[in-house]
Amino acid sequence: MGGMLKPAHPKQCELEMVTLEELVPADHLLRHIERHIDFGFIRVKTAHLYSADNGRPALDPVALFKMLFIGYLFGIRSERRLVKEIEVNVAYRWFAGLNLTERVPDASTFSQNRRRRFAGTGIEQEIFDGIVEQALQHGLIGGQVLYTDSTHLKANANKNRFEVHQVDQKPAAYLAELDAAVEQDRQAHGKGPLPPKPPKSETREVKVSTTDADAGYMTREGKPQGFFYLDHRTVDGKHAIITDTHVTPGNVHDSQPYLRRLDRQCERFALTPEAVGLDAGYMSALICHGLQQRALYGVIGYRRPSHQEGYFYKRQYSYDAAREGYVCPAGQFLPYRTTNRMGYREYHSDPARCGGCPQRGQCTKSATHTKVVVRHVWDDAKERVDQHRLSERGKRIYARRKETVERSFADAKELHGQRYARFRGLERVRAQCLMAAAAQNIKKIARLLAQLLRSFSRHHIRQALAAALSSPCRLSLCELAA
Repeated sequence: MGGMLKPAHPKQCELEMVTLEELVPADHLLRHIERHIDFGFIRVKTAHLYSADNGRPALDPVALFKMLFIGYLFGIRSERRLVKEIEVNVAYRWFAGLNLTERVPDASTFSQNRRRRFAGTGIEQEIFDGIVEQALQHGLIGGQVLYTDSTHLKANANKNRFEVHQVDQKPAAYLAELDAAVEQDRQAHGKGPLPPKPPKSETREVKVSTTDADAGYMTREGKPQGFFYLDHRTVDGKHAIITDTHVTPGNVHDSQPYLRRLDRQCERFALTPEAVGLDAGYMSALICHGLQQRALYGVIGYRRPSHQEGYFYKRQYSYDAAREGYVCPAGQFLPYRTTNRMGYREYHSDPARCGGCPQRGQCTKSATHTKVVVRHVWDDAKERVDQHRLSERGKRIYARRKETVERSFADAKELHGQRYARFRGLERVRAQCLMAAAAQNIKKIARLLAQLLRSFSRHHIRQALAAALSSPCRLSLCELAA
């Protein structure tokens, strides 16, 4: 097909009468966010951090946080880069409340506000909570099933630059509850109380980064080694809205902050979940006992038990609850002997019978020919949770993990720059994760509400057309649109 090629005439210098409003597409994500998210609460939350009657005029906190949200929404990791992007992107200018020629705040405005005004105030947590509350008001959070998992963020620290420190081993927070359970169990079995434990200062060696001392050196099977932070996140099962995010050093186990953070979000947002879905890393007697106390239907992934090659599996020793003991593969009954300080009941075999047993080589290598099987005082709860995994309801709940919390982390890493910690220090990384999670919630809320609005509009139009076609006097398209 022929056509005449004309010389190009640049039009960049032509004068046009346009408004910023005209330049932003009607279906742009930021338009949906501006329509459906109320950012006014940020001004109220931050009012006490500004002087009311003196000092230079400050940048509006709503505009400040909107600009930061642009960075998290579109995966712009550098604040200097963010300023450059706002300068040239009309949609970003429109969302931040700037006109076409207005000067964009310098990158130092963000860093100085973070260091001088917002440090230690917890404002990021309040903003995150405010966004979750808006999701609740719109009915986008069901609250029936909550899914929790953690992911690692690479710390801004060289894994080869560290010092080895001896740190005190802090007693676990649940030890008082465990001590009470041990005392009760021993009493139920007719045993006396254990002697008081002598005070003993236990220490352990840890690698401490010389660059970011708050980061934890992570060594997990199948994970990279080095200095990391862990983002522990909970999402709701209805639309995968994030209801909680919490950051710890990379050497903290997933299960440690779980129950505390679960209680925090339930109290903060008046959630009354019926079930929770967790991966295998949370399978512990403590977690299962905590879920039972809270009357929650826990579904936790399968965790392959440790096993020594050539020996019987523990499952081959059947527990007899009626006689309170175990039956070994050779048929010998192992009665209860004691409950130790760690919360494990001990069941001992008869060495006289074990000495001549042909299967002893697969059972124990004890010099006294005594097999000891242990069972935690909270193992009943653990077995109950394990049975949930095999039920039809449990299978449905667990299958949704990949569509909820795992998808949430995948989006965070791929689209919102959550592979790496942007800052150094636990408080600043925690603020980063809260802002990223809030941005993900903002995006999801805006899109869900825009979709509902379109669906409602199409339904309304269909109803109007049906009414018009069935009416004896046909209406015009203009009258229908009105």
